[in-house]
Amino acid sequence: MYRQSSSGMMTPGVKNLLLANIAVFIVQILAPSLVENKYFILVPQLVFKKLYLWQLVTYMFLHGGLGHIFFNMFALWMFGIELERTWGTKEFLKYYFLTGIGAGIFIALFSSYPTIGASGAVYGVLAAFALFFPDRYVYLYFLFPIKMKYLALGLGLLEFLSSYRAADGIAHVAHLGGMIIGFFYLRYKYRHWGIGQNFFKNLFRRWGP
Repeated sequence: MYRQSSSGMMTPGVKNLLLANIAVFIVQILAPSLVENKYFILVPQLVFKKLYLWQLVTYMFLHGGLGHIFFNMFALWMFGIELERTWGTKEFLKYYFLTGIGAGIFIALFSSYPTIGASGAVYGVLAAFALFFPDRYVYLYFLFPIKMKYLALGLGLLEFLSSYRAADGIAHVAHLGGMIIGFFYLRYKYRHWGIGQNFFKNLFRRWGP
């Protein structure tokens, strides 16, 4: 994906998240045993049974490889900067961690597999961008223009269907959880703006009477 207007000055919240994730990834490469263990990876059986609640935060800063961290950080940069400018840094970071932790709770409740990655929070950011800028175009695979509202709906449906499949190494529950938490949080917080209230109604208005 690519959005033409995604360039510009880096905002502090996005910049610090990028730096933190990259720093932890370097530690993973140089000394994986320091961070790739049961204390920092999100292990569903440990979160509630042994109250390893910090895992709901630490798992977001660990990644499974270069491609994993690249696409997460690319999406964070592409969609996060404009959201942070719209909301302010404090609210953006609050939302990022809310959706990331919420995605972690979804994993702990509905999955039995250890999980790492910022994908839940990133999908929350993507959902937020679709709610605030539903008719903004992005380029899928850098070639095909698609409106954010259709992209978000398509990804949400894909993650929902994929969550019923056998394990494929992708945290579909986290992706779906981040989007769901983000949608309902923003719909409530910005209810006076009408954010999210007519999202599904407007989604198909072009085919309506």
